[in-house]
Amino acid sequence: MLQRKQQYSKEQALQKLRHYCAYQERCHAEVKEKLYSFGLRKQMVEESIAQLIEEDYLNEERFAIQFAGGKFRMKQWGRVKIEHALKQKQVSTYCINKAMKELDAEDYVKTLHKLAKQKWDTVKGEGVNGFVKMAKTTDYLLQKGFEPELVREAIGRLREIKNEE
Repeated sequence: MLQRKQQYSKEQALQKLRHYCAYQERCHAEVKEKLYSFGLRKQMVEESIAQLIEEDYLNEERFAIQFAGGKFRMKQWGRVKIEHALKQKQVSTYCINKAMKELDAEDYVKTLHKLAKQKWDTVKGEGVNGFVKMAKTTDYLLQKGFEPELVREAIGRLREIKNEE
């Protein structure tokens, strides 16, 4: 037998969403999805979102800044990967740009160099002039979402350091 999803009134749904948004920053798309899952119609969903924004439970700019900061600090993602994830969450370009500006440039470069050195030191085999090491380290940093030009710079610095040793 199919189990029907519980239907909530607009007020019940709003109350649940206030808790949902107070617990953790949310993007508009997540909240919209949640409201639809409560069985609300489009008109009620739009009104609810407007009310949550008005009450400051929902703030996409705040969400983007928190999301970007968290992914950078905890998972050590680069700007490219963070930006892509925010776009997938349908966050506006304005909010994405604002979040990117909030990332500390000095910490960003330090993290990139730290990750590059860690990866470089764990890759086995020199290959042709360390080409394998270079390629694997580069691929790793690009997967983490760091910009290609910064990755090239970091790898260049590592090679200089290794050549001096």
